[in-house]
Amino acid sequence: MPIAYTCPHCGKSYSVADQYAGQTGPCAACGKPMTIPLAGGMTYAPPPQTGSGWAVAAGVLAVCLLGGICVIGILVALLLPAIQAAREAARRMQAHNHLKQLGLAMQNYHDEYNCFPPAVVTDASGKPLYSGRVLLLPFLDQKPLYDAFNKGEAWDSPANRQITGQALQVFTDPSAPTAKVPGQTDFLFVTGKGTLFDPPEMSFGFAKITDGTSNTMCMIESKGSGINWAEPRDLDFSQPLSLPPGNHPNVNLAVFFDGHTYPLTKNTPPQTIRALSTCAGGEMIGDY
Repeated sequence: MPIAYTCPHCGKSYSVADQYAGQTGPCAACGKPMTIPLAGGMTYAPPPQTGSGWAVAAGVLAVCLLGGICVIGILVALLLPAIQAAREAARRMQAHNHLKQLGLAMQNYHDEYNCFPPAVVTDASGKPLYSGRVLLLPFLDQKPLYDAFNKGEAWDSPANRQITGQALQVFTDPSAPTAKVPGQTDFLFVTGKGTLFDPPEMSFGFAKITDGTSNTMCMIESKGSGINWAEPRDLDFSQPLSLPPGNHPNVNLAVFFDGHTYPLTKNTPPQTIRALSTCAGGEMIGDY
């Protein structure tokens, strides 16, 4: 039975056999696409074209990937401070360990010579040659380096420059920035009037520490000192001073003559720092 239909674009009328019902093709008059209706006047609506299955799958995958990247970014932002804090805690613990080694070396030196090393070693005329840290080398598993060091010459002489240019881990703080000078030390003697190292070129023993070894600082950590570990230069606490810049948030690490280490907070009053520096000041030291 023939099907009569009209082009919806140009109005041209046609009649075709019912076997073509539902098919789409160009109008013979205007060339625009049209669909032949079904028998009985019903129209045929082809299913909407939404793209291939691969395109849909690719779109879903892209959305999932974008969402995953956003989630990962949020997790990283949340976890990064905790990771950084954990790393700083580990570096701070290692710095404590280095200071403990230095404190133990001081005590072992005292056991050997019945006195502590001077902060500064001088020649016969009183000219500074090198730091007392050099004298601690045999007690820090560095005896070959100590034996190679020319103790009759200055720390920066041509004979010693190759040795003192070496960075020794025990004198470094893992949280410290890049060293300003080769072989920089981040741990300095507490020197000055009233300290155990007064005068710095003299050696004294436990008997001079009447304030108590647990109340008297030996060395303190300092950020970017610019001082070589063999250089005869340290911190002078002859007057009440605030703590120097440190390598750890809000604290400076210090080792005392009894060997214990302690983090001194930045709000520690200068008078307390001075009291902790002196070895026979007789100060009443409260909490710090």
